[in-house]
Amino acid sequence: MVTLKELPVEELFTSGHRMCAGCGAAISVRMAMKALRGPTIIVSATGCVEVASTIYPYTSWKVAWAHVAFENAAAVAAGVEAAYKALRRRGAYNKHVDIIALAGDGGTFDIGIQALSGALERGHDFLYICYDNEAYMNTGIQRSGATPHGAATTTSPAGRKIPGKPEFKKDLIGICAAHGIEYAATASPAYWNDYITKVRKGLEVEGPAVIHVFSPCPLGQRFPPSDSIKVARLAVQTRYWPIYEVENGQYRLNIKVRKPKPVVEFLKVQGRFRHLFQPQFRHEIDAIQKWVDENWKRITRLCGEDIP
Repeated sequence: MVTLKELPVEELFTSGHRMCAGCGAAISVRMAMKALRGPTIIVSATGCVEVASTIYPYTSWKVAWAHVAFENAAAVAAGVEAAYKALRRRGAYNKHVDIIALAGDGGTFDIGIQALSGALERGHDFLYICYDNEAYMNTGIQRSGATPHGAATTTSPAGRKIPGKPEFKKDLIGICAAHGIEYAATASPAYWNDYITKVRKGLEVEGPAVIHVFSPCPLGQRFPPSDSIKVARLAVQTRYWPIYEVENGQYRLNIKVRKPKPVVEFLKVQGRFRHLFQPQFRHEIDAIQKWVDENWKRITRLCGEDIP
């Protein structure tokens, strides 16, 4: 586990970007850049991070960076990796270059899942980081496959009859691990040393690796910008966001939440769930708690842990 003393002082994702105050994605990216070990290329899908970090003619990146389409970050990262392999075979370049694909939940769970699956299946050597703010925040707070049940978005609005999004969240790490990759993990910026350690582990893997990091969005999830880390921590403390890794097919629980807070503590600090506290929708909170409990049991069982 990395310590503060081991982190570089230099900022490779610098200030001056246009990300919102308290943006969890910006925090997650800045932390990830602390784990770099050498020459690195960032392949960034269209999304919050791309739009707000490279307002022409400015950039907040101090490493090589490429903007690609919403849906093809993994495909472009795979192409970059293949190009460097070809250069090394010809003796034209002999240094190792780390490649990181960076995309939000919309560009990962939905329109980018095909490119990601293909790259994982082919075994390209790169790290894929999904910063998950649980909606298409960049284009207007539309629901995605990562949006939780009951959340109000512009395309799953809460009304008098419908309590927000009816579907539950996809299991991204389960999907990625099913490809037989060497490393996949969840993370939270509230537990920075666990997260940065996992970024370094993902970079050191010979082959594809995936990290799914919870990135609270004050605008879309509707909470004060000063509460971003509080929300990220509550996600873990309520077991809504289990912190674990899958290494060579073996699941390992990294944060053992033995005395969880009820999920209502996570829900009540976010305006996107405000409607659930109306009398006609209170049962939906129970449904979310049930999903959280069942998901925790599933993950801990896979990890070989007995934490009721």
